[in-house]
Amino acid sequence: MARHAFYKLVDGTLEIDGVRMHPAGASPQAAAKAMVARLKLRRGWRVLDVCTGLGYTAIEAASAGCSVVTVEVDERVVDAAKANPFSAKLFGNPLIKRFLGDASAFVAALEGESFDAVLHDPPRFSFAGELYSGDFYLQLFRVLTPGGVLFHYTGKPGEKRGVSFRKGVAERLRAAGFEEIKWCETEQGFSALKPVKVKRFGGH
Repeated sequence: MARHAFYKLVDGTLEIDGVRMHPAGASPQAAAKAMVARLKLRRGWRVLDVCTGLGYTAIEAASAGCSVVTVEVDERVVDAAKANPFSAKLFGNPLIKRFLGDASAFVAALEGESFDAVLHDPPRFSFAGELYSGDFYLQLFRVLTPGGVLFHYTGKPGEKRGVSFRKGVAERLRAAGFEEIKWCETEQGFSALKPVKVKRFGGH
């Protein structure tokens, strides 16, 4: 992810170079709650939270009784979370394990089938295009248990210019092996499922 010039914390929302890091129309906490709700978490599940940000999704998943592993590449974002009173539970909940590092390398180093759910809430594509790639989706698929669930926030960049961004994301998720890929308009992202029986080339 490219380094940026200006970070600002406004009413519990992080802005990077003037770009708000959560969907418009709802508080960041409400947006996180809605995204996590799409995962239909069960107590005791293991959850991978990609791109910690201010920690709202990790906090929400942990509040459901799940153990959460979350990774953030940018130390300045972590500093913003430490300064944000709404992020306090990110640092005080023993169910949450925080890591600092590149998400692509971090996820690639995880054991396969080690998470029941993945919440993938990356920055916009222009900031972190590699986190929307087919290769990265393959890694997310790999670390999910069979029957595991994914929610991937994307927003709708470029659509006012006629760019079909969501179509490409859905195609790459499908190519990675995900099924039941559904666009969730309110949360502006995709829910998807890793099938219990994974299809293999040449199999029956």
